[in-house]
Amino acid sequence: MDTVITTDSSYRLLPFRFIRLSGGSTREVLITADTGEFLFVSDAQLRELLDKRLRPGTSLYKDLLARHFIYEPGGHDPLPEMAAQYRSRKDFLLQGPALHLFVVTLRCNHTCQYCQVSRAPLAGDGHDLSEQDALDAVERVFESTSPVLTLEFQGGEPLLAFARIRQIVERVAERNETEQRDIQFVITSTLHHLTDEILDFAEAHHIHFSTSLDGPAALHNANRPTPTRDSYERTLEGIQRVRERLGHDAVSALTTLTARSLEQPRAIIDEYVRQGFSSISLRPLSRYGFASKSAQRLDYPMERYVRFYQEALAYLLELNQQGVYLSEGYTTLLLNNILTPFSSGYVDLRSPMGAGTSALVYNYDGYVYPSDEARMLLEMGEDGLRLGTVRQPLRELLNAPVMHLLLEAGIAESLPGCSDCALVPYCGADPVEHFARQGDPIGHRAFSTFCEKNMSLLQHLFGLLRDGDDGTQRVLLSWLTRRSFADIPHLGFRG
Repeated sequence: MDTVITTDSSYRLLPFRFIRLSGGSTREVLITADTGEFLFVSDAQLRELLDKRLRPGTSLYKDLLARHFIYEPGGHDPLPEMAAQYRSRKDFLLQGPALHLFVVTLRCNHTCQYCQVSRAPLAGDGHDLSEQDALDAVERVFESTSPVLTLEFQGGEPLLAFARIRQIVERVAERNETEQRDIQFVITSTLHHLTDEILDFAEAHHIHFSTSLDGPAALHNANRPTPTRDSYERTLEGIQRVRERLGHDAVSALTTLTARSLEQPRAIIDEYVRQGFSSISLRPLSRYGFASKSAQRLDYPMERYVRFYQEALAYLLELNQQGVYLSEGYTTLLLNNILTPFSSGYVDLRSPMGAGTSALVYNYDGYVYPSDEARMLLEMGEDGLRLGTVRQPLRELLNAPVMHLLLEAGIAESLPGCSDCALVPYCGADPVEHFARQGDPIGHRAFSTFCEKNMSLLQHLFGLLRDGDDGTQRVLLSWLTRRSFADIPHLGFRG
């Protein structure tokens, strides 16, 4: 029979979770709290902590006390500070939808095999947002209580419906004379249909552009073909035109990774360096719309993406330490959740879920969806995640049965498989993803690619924060501050 040792320890435990990380470190255990605080300890230290055998005055004891893993009865009350930390991480719940996506057309000149929507031909009818639906959608935007509003125009190719974009932007600018919100406009475009008229309007209204660049010419043209077979060249021409007219940072780019892409991590990154970008977003393929039909040719197991990510991240860290600033977008979002007291702006990494509560999509047909992924399910024959139409008040849309269904599965801290996961403070629920892949908004976490991706990437980043040298840690912090890594002091996570 084991002997149970009891002590009259002066401290009590506060709620926390733990996970054992791989690697050669003696501090193999990561402990985390709902407030986002974390600490690396050894297995022996964890046992001492749980058995209440830690000695007051030691550095570990002080760290645990300061980060609210333990408290001393009769001493400082940690609950007000913990409550303030938790409120900061969840403050997006009080703001209302801040991201409003307008799908102004489905028409497009590309034939991307991984396309997530059923694109329409350039001259097709019935695939553009109507004038009245656009005006109604603007009313829904201003019914949000968020002081900051981002309007993003998507397609298809949104520049093919530029007249509708102009109408929406001008109406928003008119309304905002009295509303006085902080408004940002973004057009997600191939940039192949830019004109001087569009650039003049973008300059007048401070519109930014986001485009797709999948890597070097051969890879980009294979992933994103056009009838003229010059997608890469025309994309670079568009990037240059935007930069010359609106400024270098007026255009950003992201890449979608096919199976072919995973063979070229360095080539993709080198292309972004050549084109002068300061950020790259290494997005895995999404099984929506046309992408689901092309899965056999383009898709790959998540573990293969994780290996690619680790190799690409190592190369990015190497380049940054050589003086080339290039951050990775998803890494920066995860680091924000780990290293700051605030939630990231990325709705998929929010709990409660960001779909609907933080973002809304106004489709070309006048229907409203809680997220872009929910809208894409329509192209797979599934319209069950529709909230309503642009003619309905925002409060009615946010109280739709679909929102109740998603919110029941949208709090990660209460979901099976997530509630006891040490990484849940930095992750999200994303019920739309699980509905799409498993037919159930809760889903089974053991078979969830969302969980597989985020758990693998978070564990890798925590490993770098624990074991990385000073240069690695400075680079990671520089991605949050956009400062040169040489100007960042040592983070101290390894101490």
